[in-house]
Amino acid sequence: MDSDLAESLQALKASFAERVLPAQFGKADTARVDALKQKLRIPRRFREFLLAADPVDVETRTPTERVRLVASERLLEEQHGYSLLENGDPRQGPAPSGWRPGWIVVGHSALLGDPYFLDTASPDAEGDCPVLTAMSGSNVWKPRLCASTFATFLRILAIGMEVAKNFPDRDTDVDDEQTFREALGPRIREYDPAAAKAGHWT
Repeated sequence: MDSDLAESLQALKASFAERVLPAQFGKADTARVDALKQKLRIPRRFREFLLAADPVDVETRTPTERVRLVASERLLEEQHGYSLLENGDPRQGPAPSGWRPGWIVVGHSALLGDPYFLDTASPDAEGDCPVLTAMSGSNVWKPRLCASTFATFLRILAIGMEVAKNFPDRDTDVDDEQTFREALGPRIREYDPAAAKAGHWT
């Protein structure tokens, strides 16, 4: 695991510990990860994440969002109706809704149900790729950048958890949400200016 991914992962784990929130990470089976690589073409950095810290039961909590990461054993199932057809075959082209074969779901909003997904058709030199999201419930998927890489996505989740420690876990109001967004924006900009500009988190 490279240093960028390791540091982001450590920051995420530390954010759960600091807020005394449960999070269960495991280690994915090598054979399973190899099969996922063949079927879904997931990039190297995401494979390394699964091997080192499979998100068995991981859900972040902030006043504006809760992101539940998908464990390796459920990754294939999660792609049905997205990058995989209902019979499990890979999608060969964009769906009528606009979903593309290279979009691999790795998490969901526990509040809204919106998917968070890798854009594997846009790999970088580090073996990583952008993370996008899109609003569910509409006829056409309109993706929005969440993070320029998966490693940065983990870092942004950690930052959100860190900022959220100064807010109540429950019964937040509109003012709390706005204050949280205003505090979060500059922190995200330090690590991922493009994601901050896209505005999903703020």
